[in-house]
Amino acid sequence: MAVEETARRVTRRRVRTRANLLDAAFAVFAAKGFGRVSIEEVCEAAGYSRGAFYSNFDSLDELFFALYQQRADLIAEQVAGALALDGPGLDVPAAVDRVTEVLLLDRDWLLVKTDFLVHAARAPEVARTLLEHRARLRRAIADRLARTRGEVELPAVLVDAEGAAHAVVAAYDGVTVQLLLDGDLERARGWLRQLLTALLTDGSDTTV
Repeated sequence: MAVEETARRVTRRRVRTRANLLDAAFAVFAAKGFGRVSIEEVCEAAGYSRGAFYSNFDSLDELFFALYQQRADLIAEQVAGALALDGPGLDVPAAVDRVTEVLLLDRDWLLVKTDFLVHAARAPEVARTLLEHRARLRRAIADRLARTRGEVELPAVLVDAEGAAHAVVAAYDGVTVQLLLDGDLERARGWLRQLLTALLTDGSDTTV
């Protein structure tokens, strides 16, 4: 019994240590950029030794990969949750408001995500993770739009729910580039709201 309790305490402590390292790394990566950060800086920010780092991660690359995966999974779940709040129909303005709040809430995340994109462009195995995340976002959007079929039609230029999902993600990509340059979160949120509403309606309806 004592051995089992000790093992549980060790497991809980290790989970907490890993989470603290990921949180500290997120702040350091956002402030300095992935290519300019050392293991020592992450350890210092988290208040741990190199031994604690290496008991959880083999390298800074592995930590960065785990950090991206953690945040990307969370955002994909938040987007899916935001889109699931309406009934059978979908109130586009309300849904767009909820989604833009989730997607554009954290400029630090955009900085880290951009670093990951550049890193992935040079590493095919990393690129697969990025592509999987983007596919999850598109599926969440496309699945929700597909459930509205038979009530009203999407703009014909988008062809179908899958096309609409691609357009939504492309609009988000464009707006976030501007946000990274000017840092104006409210303006970016407003512009994305207008773009997505225009994309998902014919300009006269407010529901899809």
